[in-house]
Amino acid sequence: MPANAEWNKTKDRLVEEVAALGFPKELGEMVAKNLGSPKAMERMISYLSYVKPNTAELIVDEMLAICSDIDAWRDKKESLEANAKYNEILNNGL
Repeated sequence: MPANAEWNKTKDRLVEEVAALGFPKELGEMVAKNLGSPKAMERMISYLSYVKPNTAELIVDEMLAICSDIDAWRDKKESLEANAKYNEILNNGL
């Protein structure tokens, strides 16, 4: 499945889950756009189906928490790569 098709399919599932909880579909669209990846949207879908939040604020808070986790993971990955390069320079010289 092409990446764009996967993204659209997952976004549609997320929007449906938000609407099923009684919130506007636009909220689901906004959440999907901010999460960005199918994996992040799947995580949000799981949250919605298990927790069944009763306010839009709880949905947005979870979206922000997922975004924060993704940013922290990226920062850690960049740090590990930089550290590996630094260690290579220390071990092998320039």
